[in-house]
Order: sequence, then C-alpha cells, then structure tokens
Amino acid sequence: MVKVVTINILFDIKCWEKRSKLLVDELKVINADLIALQEINIQEQTGHWLAQQLNMPYMYLVPFQERPYKLGPEYGIAILSRYPFVLQQQLNLQSQGRLAQYVQVNINNQPLIFCNGHYYWQPGKTDARMEQFKLLVDWLSTLSSLPIIAVGDFNATPDTPEIEFIREHFISAYAAHHGQEPEYTCPTPLIKTKNNLTRTIGRRVANILVHRKIEAWRGTLDYIFTNQHLQVHNCELILTKSAPDNQLIYPSDHFGIAAELEVTL
Repeated sequence: MVKVVTINILFDIKCWEKRSKLLVDELKVINADLIALQEINIQEQTGHWLAQQLNMPYMYLVPFQERPYKLGPEYGIAILSRYPFVLQQQLNLQSQGRLAQYVQVNINNQPLIFCNGHYYWQPGKTDARMEQFKLLVDWLSTLSSLPIIAVGDFNATPDTPEIEFIREHFISAYAAHHGQEPEYTCPTPLIKTKNNLTRTIGRRVANILVHRKIEAWRGTLDYIFTNQHLQVHNCELILTKSAPDNQLIYPSDHFGIAAELEVTL
C-alpha cells in the first residue's frame, strides 16, 4: 500500500504562519509516503521547510522557467518522499514556463512512478492546456508497464475536453472511490481574505467572461490519476478545515487530495 497527497500550497506567504501550521498538523497525521506540492515559493523555501517539518528526507524541486503570474514571486513544484529516488525527470510543457516532474521510487522492491504537475491556467477549455496534457501522456507512455500515479493542479474542471482526454489514459482515484469528482477543490474561503483580494477579483471576472455567471466561481482543478496497475482503497479531500480562531484562514486556496493505493502487478 502507498499513501500519496497532492496540494497546491499557494505561493503567497501572507498568513503563512497560520497556514503553515494547518498544513503541517494535518499532513503529519496523514503520514503520506509521497507528497506533490504546487506553488512552492522559491525565495521563501516553503518546500524545504515543509520537508523538514514532515521529516521527509527526499525532495525533488523544479522551478518554473518563468513566472506565470508576472508580479508574483518565483515558484515551482516539488515532490517530497520517504523513499530515495531511483530516477527523477522533468518535462518542459512549452507554455507559461511550466514543467511537470516525475520520480521513480521502490517500495517493498516494487518500482513506482509518481508524477507531479501544475498546468496551464486559463478558465474553460484551452488548446494550450490540451497540448500540455498530450505531452504529459506521451511522456508517461514509455513507463506504462510500471504503476503510475499522476497528480497535481491540472487547472481544468471535469467537464473540459482536457480532463476527458486524461481520463482516456488514466483513472481518477477520487471518482473511482466516490463515483464522481468532488464538488470543488478551489477556491477555499482563504480567497476572501483581504490579502487575496486581487485573486478574488480575477476569478470573478474570469467567471463572468467564460461561464457567464456573476456569482463567485468554484470548481475541481486538483486530481490524483492512476494507471491500471493500481487499485484505489481510499481517496478523500484533505486540508478542508479553517484555523480555530479565524474561519477565513485555510491551509491554502486549494483543498488537497489524499489517496491510499495498492499495486496490483
């Protein structure tokens, strides 16, 4: 059995003291073997800090080639692991400076591929994100004889052609366990804080332009996908609780997902 987590931790470090405590407290209880992080703040080394707090000795950090948010800090993605890396690779996704990454680990002498990505951001469907997903599928196809777990912030809702394309090649662990995807993984109430006003306005404008809806947008952007060599024993949303003293402070503007998977080879 292998336990995995994916969570976009938000590069903005405002409220980080409270947010980081919420992140660490719950992730310690979950005690995952592998954790995929998106929006690692490079300058503040938030990935390194989490790895230390969680006593996860192996980390593979991939900074993005450019800043998707021009005014924001430099950030990237990272994989934390309790097992040493046999192999680690990255994939240039060709737009917005984004990359995907994977590691191979051996758990009980069984090779396993764990892939993490944070893909093209644009509301609704977009050809650029579809091209990234095609690159991802082609990249992982050479490893199809091994158990593959592909996770991350896919920035696409379940009704988009991009996610339909991914489902042609992989199985959503959450949908397999529950019969459907979660109602939403983003945004959490954290987005309503004064510190995140810009993101709130941006999402509201995008929702009006793309979905023709005035109310605040929310949807599922985060997934754990597996290939046919893994069986899902459990899959749940995590990091869904606010700080005890402030109902607007959440670990991130995304919920995380945790899954318990069994290799069936």
